[in-house]
Amino acid sequence: MRFFSRVLLFLALLVLGYVAFFALLGLALERYFLLAGFGPERAASAGQAMAQGAEITLKLTLLSGGAGLIIGVFAGMARLSGRAWVRLPATFYIWVTRGTPLLVQILFAYTALPLLLKPLWPGAQQALTPYWAAFLALAFNVGAYNAEVVRAGIQAIPKGQWEAAWSLGLSPGDVMRFVVLPQALRIVVPPLVNNVVALLKDSSLASVITLTELALSGQRIISATFRPVEVYLAVAAIYLLLTTVLTLFTNRLEARLKVAGR
Repeated sequence: MRFFSRVLLFLALLVLGYVAFFALLGLALERYFLLAGFGPERAASAGQAMAQGAEITLKLTLLSGGAGLIIGVFAGMARLSGRAWVRLPATFYIWVTRGTPLLVQILFAYTALPLLLKPLWPGAQQALTPYWAAFLALAFNVGAYNAEVVRAGIQAIPKGQWEAAWSLGLSPGDVMRFVVLPQALRIVVPPLVNNVVALLKDSSLASVITLTELALSGQRIISATFRPVEVYLAVAAIYLLLTTVLTLFTNRLEARLKVAGR
């Protein structure tokens, strides 16, 4: 009972901190634009628009990063499978995704994928909005890079660990679940963190399909005010702030994993 109460308290504090963070960000941006010489109404609307764009960017990063982590774990394990029908599709997916630009993948997910899915899913055009098209492209893109990280982490586990687990009568699935993956996780956390930070910055490419994330919000403010210097400085500062927050959070996670592994 105490555990569930702690979880609920943590989630409540997380939601409260999330709401407070973007509310304070909007106020700080409004104050910044006022100091930069924007009028009161223009400063308020610009601050609110950029705060909303930053929120969309962070949500997109967290959702696609979480999905990409799941994809990466399964693709990385499939890449090491001894069965060709499992290994070859994973290898092909990683090869194609890492060998083509993310911008092309986003455009493909938004313009071409609905047409390919239409015979099987007539509502694909309406369902694949700019947000969900960007989500799919980013998730599968970072998933391919995560797969190689997971593969390398699994291969870094000494063979003696595998042999010891097999000698205890564990099945291959149990060996992977209870012995290999927990150890590999502590190895792959730093590169996975780098992938998430890179994903946050890569999410700006979603502006090409009219997703109003942080970069496009800044571009629209520039079109209305003709003040590129002030706006782009604010956009860069917000990206720096978001990447710093993500890095601090993941550093804490990495430290906890190291302590748990001792």
